[in-house]
Amino acid sequence: MPVDERDLLGRVKLELRKRMRGLRNTTPASACAARSKKIVERLSAHPAIVSAKSVALFWPMEDKHEVDLRPLDAELRARGVRVAYPAIDAKTGAMTFRFALPEELEERGFGFAEPPPIAGEAQPLDAVVVPALAIDPRGHRLGYGVGYYDRALPRFAPPAATLGVAYDFQLLVEVPAFETDVALDWVVTDTRTIDASLRTLA
Repeated sequence: MPVDERDLLGRVKLELRKRMRGLRNTTPASACAARSKKIVERLSAHPAIVSAKSVALFWPMEDKHEVDLRPLDAELRARGVRVAYPAIDAKTGAMTFRFALPEELEERGFGFAEPPPIAGEAQPLDAVVVPALAIDPRGHRLGYGVGYYDRALPRFAPPAATLGVAYDFQLLVEVPAFETDVALDWVVTDTRTIDASLRTLA
């Protein structure tokens, strides 16, 4: 991609990120909770989750109105599934996933709750549930712009199935993507489940 084109795409993504963050932040917490419950129900019934023995989730940043997957954590553990969470290496800035209990998660300087550094790395994983500010039917997502997931996911998927979750109002016709952006396998919102591997616009 030419430098000028890449710069333009970067500016488009930055503006879209601001708009989508504002939209989600102004959505009432009660509405986010209701939508999160439906997303959890859809994930619980998804074949990739039903058959999984190990799953990576994310702990919600409540002040940012993120999808709340905490009920899914409890459900998976009750079934004997091992649950992992994203963790950042303070020295390298690289993200991985580590098995941890909810009470072990703490904010460790990167803005979200993560496992302790001594927790075991989750290799391999059967499924990884990924947050998004915006997402499209092809599985392209817009995150916070740091690129943690784009760099980490190729180490785990495949074999892990990747499932992007977002409220349905965050589902866009198309999310701009760099060639380094990693597309997800599935998109799950509070109203629909999309097989993004088809890579077609809806």
